[in-house]
Amino acid sequence: MKRPRNNPLAGAARCATLGDWLRFAEKLFARERLALGQVAATAHDEALYLLLRTLGLPLDSDARVLGQKLTVAEKTAVEAMLRRRAVDRVPAAYLTHEALLGGLQFYVDERVIIPRSYFVEIIPTQLDAWLPAGKKIRRVADVCTGSGCLAILLARHFPDARVDAIDLSPAALEVAAINVKAHRLTRRVALHRSDVFTAVPAVKYDVILSNPPYEPSAHVDAQSPEFQAEPRLAHDGGRDGLEIIRPLLRQARTRLAPHGIVLIEVGGLRAVMDREFAPLQPHWLHTEDGVDCVCVIHAARLTAWRD
Repeated sequence: MKRPRNNPLAGAARCATLGDWLRFAEKLFARERLALGQVAATAHDEALYLLLRTLGLPLDSDARVLGQKLTVAEKTAVEAMLRRRAVDRVPAAYLTHEALLGGLQFYVDERVIIPRSYFVEIIPTQLDAWLPAGKKIRRVADVCTGSGCLAILLARHFPDARVDAIDLSPAALEVAAINVKAHRLTRRVALHRSDVFTAVPAVKYDVILSNPPYEPSAHVDAQSPEFQAEPRLAHDGGRDGLEIIRPLLRQARTRLAPHGIVLIEVGGLRAVMDREFAPLQPHWLHTEDGVDCVCVIHAARLTAWRD
């Protein structure tokens, strides 16, 4: 007979202060082997974020808050939150319905992948160097927009631009609409349901940016529960991860202005990209952690490309 599983939250009743709960949560995360990376890279940071949000405390609270004793109602709320995170394996961002990216707040739920992208550092620091100096950027596309976060970051970076935010998922576009409205960008960010550019009006873009599904299907099959909780459509790039990237690059040939660029985030596919798209000579942008998984391709390369 299968023995019942021990209660993962046993011992929680001994927690009195916020600091006690933080230490308890860190041990819980480690013991249950919770997957990280959707909201924070460490158990400490994710647990602290969840505790502060659950208690309605500012995220920039100083260390003194850790000595605060919790009321009975607060302890009940914290324990319920930790149970959903550690037992049900609900991603932290789905518990708070919030993602923070580039200093901005976005609404998220199970309809969209939780925003996380190297573009948050690429857009403000490296993007302009690849565009003609002094030229106003008028048209930008964010392909596979999901929650709309990158489209919004692009609209803020290029204040004169109209941004087409494109996704195949109608559910994801519902969330993107919430965020576009919240950031007061409905006049400049247009949402399109489309398989890449298939159903998008024919215009020329200065910038096409995409953080597409790029995980090989076999890798998606083996993901942890937290990542499997996200829409598979947002992860699965087909057998080799390039199922969306191939049509994206083909269609970009006729969608870019002569000075335009395509930027794609590809995770662990750098070697695959260099091999399959060698004639395009992808240039890999440096990221702070050295992963360097975002490439830029100029319109001139795409125009001359014959795949």
